[in-house]
Amino acid sequence: MPSKRYKKALEVVDGKKAYPLKDAVGVLAKFPKAKFNETIDLAFRLGVDPKQSDQMVRGTVPLPHGSGKTVRVLVFAKSGAAAEAAKAAGAEYVGYEDMIKKCQDGWSDFDVAVATPEAMAEVRKLGKVLGPRGLMPNPKTGTVTDDTAKAVKEVKAGRVEFKVDKAGNVHVMVGKLSFTATQIEENARAVIDAVAKAKPHSAKGTYICSCTLSATMSPPVRVDVKEFAAH
Repeated sequence: MPSKRYKKALEVVDGKKAYPLKDAVGVLAKFPKAKFNETIDLAFRLGVDPKQSDQMVRGTVPLPHGSGKTVRVLVFAKSGAAAEAAKAAGAEYVGYEDMIKKCQDGWSDFDVAVATPEAMAEVRKLGKVLGPRGLMPNPKTGTVTDDTAKAVKEVKAGRVEFKVDKAGNVHVMVGKLSFTATQIEENARAVIDAVAKAKPHSAKGTYICSCTLSATMSPPVRVDVKEFAAH
């Protein structure tokens, strides 16, 4: 059964209507609040077939106002300049063989993993452990790099990843409910733009079939993406 708060929220939103982004953010602000700082997500249903390798949709986007989330970063680097730079940039965990062994033993108390190309020779062996959790470093998302300081700073500042799942859906965090309406709108706009631009050349027909904005405990608000469809 939906809670009283959820039922009240349903009275505020027109489920059949797709709102311009600014208005969707406004509707979200009118919902009754939970007792904690809710996370705001964008959810997309895409007209792609993720089983086809040329219709994979993934990428990263820096959120103009950050994600509001504390991001714990693990950097795999052999000792030396890359390791020192990662520590100086604020990485919580830096190491090589010790960290690889820790992960093999089941440890995953971090949000993002970065690795130098040199370290990847061994880190690749963690594919079965980190892959299913979405924690594997990847050159496409800027997490396999010699510039560990830049990668750590970008991730900490609020760079988020997006990747289509097997059902053709994409979920991306765009901030916290404590953010101002302008911050939420600008973050969401950056994400919608990035997903729109990531359209595979082989995708036919409607690309963004639907897009909704929601908070952790709220109903979804449909977003009109016509203004983004021109890409």
